[in-house]
Amino acid sequence: MPYVLQVDFKMEGPFGDEMANAFIDLAKSITEEPGFIWKIWTENPEAKEAGGIYLFETKETAEQYLDMHTKRLGGFGIKGVNGKIFAINSKLTEITKGPVK
Repeated sequence: MPYVLQVDFKMEGPFGDEMANAFIDLAKSITEEPGFIWKIWTENPEAKEAGGIYLFETKETAEQYLDMHTKRLGGFGIKGVNGKIFAINSKLTEITKGPVK
């Protein structure tokens, strides 16, 4: 069963196109993580927040990624990483056209 990982944290920037250009290598590396299916990148420049919504194959791979990513962000000087893992209700998600199969 796939699991969603929601991550957010305070960040001074960059945002928008600058963020896209700065984090290309990071984005590519994320696709190689065990159990990774997809990620939606999130940002709110006004609130100085960033993060993402991820889909992983299992709860265990989501937990492993959250642990590793929290440590990686700490290495960038980012503290206070919020991470939550959720099971997916596949029947209702299918009705509402969620990209989970």
